[in-house]
This record gives sequence, structure tokens and C-alpha cells, in this order.
Amino acid sequence: MRTARTRSTAVAAAAATTLLVLAACGSDDGGEAEAPVETPDASEFEAGTTMADLSEAGTMTIGVKYDQPGFGLLGLDGTPEGFDVDIAAYIAGQLGIERDSIEWVEAPSAQRETLLENGTVDMVIATYTINDERAERITFAGPYYVAGQQIMVNAGDDTISGPDDLADNPDFTICSVTGSTPAENIRQYLADPSQLVEFAVYDDCVSAMETGQVQAVTTDNVILLGYVAESDGAFELVGEQFTEEPYGIGLPNGDVEMCEFVNGALASAAEDGYYEEAWNSTAGQYEGAELPALPDPDPCA
Repeated sequence: MRTARTRSTAVAAAAATTLLVLAACGSDDGGEAEAPVETPDASEFEAGTTMADLSEAGTMTIGVKYDQPGFGLLGLDGTPEGFDVDIAAYIAGQLGIERDSIEWVEAPSAQRETLLENGTVDMVIATYTINDERAERITFAGPYYVAGQQIMVNAGDDTISGPDDLADNPDFTICSVTGSTPAENIRQYLADPSQLVEFAVYDDCVSAMETGQVQAVTTDNVILLGYVAESDGAFELVGEQFTEEPYGIGLPNGDVEMCEFVNGALASAAEDGYYEEAWNSTAGQYEGAELPALPDPDPCA
């Protein structure tokens, strides 16, 4: 089996091909959105706040996914790309930080809270569903997008038509990622816990489905749309979405000032058209991915 990092490169190559084809068909979209970079006054951020420290440093470290087409995928040049990455670049830009000055760190689902708690990253934006358990350990800004969980199978496999069919097919195995909300959500539908196979990253789930080790993958629908688009007809989605997953931006626990700043940056991104531009040039490229409206933010706490 290919490693996650090797497969990420292969998926990135497929994504690049997809964008070239779209461009040839007359699309003006594609590539990263150009995040504006502000020049904050020295007095704009209160001394001692995260914003002041990051702005003065001129750099920040951000955790993103490396294996999710449309949201966070390692590009051919070794840097991540996708909607999450573009939104992160916009937030950094509001602090006066250039995209080239961001240090990107891979943030697998099971490691996101730890990366924030131990100070490895300043922020995590990695298809990160807001829930009460996580909010006990970190502070969430946003949400900036609401996804819904769905199931991907091999094209033509009609064994199941949605999660409710899993219990009636105990030999049917489904894969998700350790520490993810989709992995926890799907458990209630299983005939036996052994039906669920877990890996550290979704690339390994997809590889396992390609080799017949599992029959399905479940995560949020917009991520699965990316895998379907890049599978050359090998995969398809079944059923409807059966959850709502509000994606938030993870920050160190209790940093209310930074949370409010990030929420303000998200609002600015929507107002100036960047949010739509970023979507259309990343996840919005995939068939079936509809342009979202920026959700109202939750209170910072």
C-alpha cells in the first residue's frame, strides 16, 4: 500500500490535471485565491495579545490537512492548497503576514487538539467540526462552513444506499479516520464494531478501498466529492447526507481576543468577495459542490 504522503502527491497530481481540464473548458477559476495582506498600525492590536505578537513576528504556524481534495491537499511543490489553506492565508493577511511567511504543519484529525495545546501551531483550520468535547480543550472561531457526512463506495456497488443499511450487511466494511467526527457518527449504524476500519488519514482509507480491503469510506460530503472527481469514475456517493458538520478554526483554549479577530476576518472575507473566490478556485471546482454562505459565528468563549 502507498503511504499517505505518497498518495497525497498522487492525488495532488490528479487535482492539477482536473484544474487544467477545467481551464481548457473556459473556466476563469483555479489555483489559490490571492489573499490580501494588510499593513496594521503598531497600535492596532493591544500589546500582549496573540494578534500583536503574530503581527510583530511577521509569521505564524498553521495546522491544515494534507489529504483532503478541495480543502487541504499537499501540492506538487510541497505546500498545501485548498479552501482551508486559502482561508488561513486570508486570516494571516489581516495580521500583515504574507502567505510565503506561513509555516504549514500537517494536522491529522487525532492530533489537532494536541498541536494547539503543546504550542506546535498557532491555529488549526483542517475540516475541524465544532463539538462540545473538543471545545473543552480548545477555543473555536467560526464556523466558516457547514458540511454533511455521506458515504462513498465503488461505482456500481449497490450493497448499501445509506448508513441505515450497514447493520443489515455485517460483512460490509467502512473506513474513516481515527479521532474524526465521521468515525464516531457512523458507529451507531453498525452491526458490529469490526465493520469500522480506522486509519490516521483519509488517503489510507481510499487506498484500502482501491485494494478491496474495505468497501466504503465515510466523511464529509464535500471531501468525498473531491475523491469521486479524481477517481475517473471508480467511486460514487450513495444516499443523502445524514449529519451537519460546522467547521471551525481551532485556537489555544481561552484566547477569546484571537477568536473575535478571526471571526471579524471571516466576515471581511465574505464581504470583499474573497470567500467566494477561494471556494470557486478550490472545493467549488468539483461537480455537486455548491457555493456556501458564511455561517453566523458562534460566541467566542
